[in-house]
Amino acid sequence: MTSPLTFPDNQPLNRRNLIKGAAALAATAATMKAASAATAVTPLGQTGALTPSTEPLPLGPLTGGRYPDSHLESLKKPKVSFGPTGFPAFAGTMAVERVATGFRWAEGPVYFPAGRYVLFSDIPNNRIMRFSEDDGHLSVFRQPSMNSNGNTIDREGRLITCEHSGRRVTRTELDGSITIIADKYNGKKLNSPNDAVVASDGSIWFTDPIYGIGGYYEGVKAEPEQEKHNVYRVDPKSGDIRVVIDDFVEPNGIALSPDEKKLYVIDTGFTDGPDNPSHIRVFDLNVEVGKVGNNKVFADMPKPSITDGIRCDTAGRVWCSVGWGDPNEDGVRCYTPDGDLLGKIHIPETVANLCFGGQQRNRLYICGSTSLYAVYTSVQGALKP
Repeated sequence: MTSPLTFPDNQPLNRRNLIKGAAALAATAATMKAASAATAVTPLGQTGALTPSTEPLPLGPLTGGRYPDSHLESLKKPKVSFGPTGFPAFAGTMAVERVATGFRWAEGPVYFPAGRYVLFSDIPNNRIMRFSEDDGHLSVFRQPSMNSNGNTIDREGRLITCEHSGRRVTRTELDGSITIIADKYNGKKLNSPNDAVVASDGSIWFTDPIYGIGGYYEGVKAEPEQEKHNVYRVDPKSGDIRVVIDDFVEPNGIALSPDEKKLYVIDTGFTDGPDNPSHIRVFDLNVEVGKVGNNKVFADMPKPSITDGIRCDTAGRVWCSVGWGDPNEDGVRCYTPDGDLLGKIHIPETVANLCFGGQQRNRLYICGSTSLYAVYTSVQGALKP
């Protein structure tokens, strides 16, 4: 199956064009029961016109898969170490599954172990969805969600959310009330917070590109008030907000290494122009003082594809999403801590973000455009989602 939306060859494939075209998509079902009757959208010829398909997106193992699942590709020898330099090999009975469908643009998954559920954003539909792992039940957690994008969880089990139309980062308290963590810097509104991570000291690190104010599909169109597209840190005690990195074109996904000595930040500036980056940068990190330094490019993406979301496992390997470009690259990539590509998980849709979940933190949940996918792995996700 191909991505549900493509463009003619003479048009650039970037987020803005994708947003314009995707505004014409019909809504699909929002529950798993309705998913069996949902209609997918497919391109008609090379004109860019769209027509509904009678073929629904099926749940369960992906079509054409057999054990061992060909969607799981190792770029190393099968019998390699499970250490940080070895590919996290998949057992023969592990397979990629589509566990939920019916969304316009799935993003920002986070796993809550206490309830055994995944929360993730459906940005254009202005809602946060909840997928229950124990019985596969899908429900709406919050609507409206202020066009939420990235989500994470803090050390007290509270939801941290980046909101496009709210232009803010919020925390959902245990009683359900919402606290604003950050919505301004130097007296001016943030652009559109995208993704966040919480360090062990409680500090919140988040990215602030302009995607959510570029139109009305993923937020509310507005002029940016912050001249630069920054990475920010919120102090856990004072609540003060300060810029920690200010030289990104479009900062996007963000993650910490398990030992918190490295900070990974994705730059998706390629969406703004062909000469801009499509890569992951890594910084030396001193969490105690909240400072970064000695940065370098950790991994380049094969343009026109970009990576959007990023997570680490307990051995420090880096897992990132891939999409928006070559359909053969759609899915997930896994890198060693040194930046060597170990393997890929192929998904039949553009992938935006991912997170580890499950009772053993060994199930990778993948947000792929209109659907939520999952696959068991031979590794465990780091405790910093």
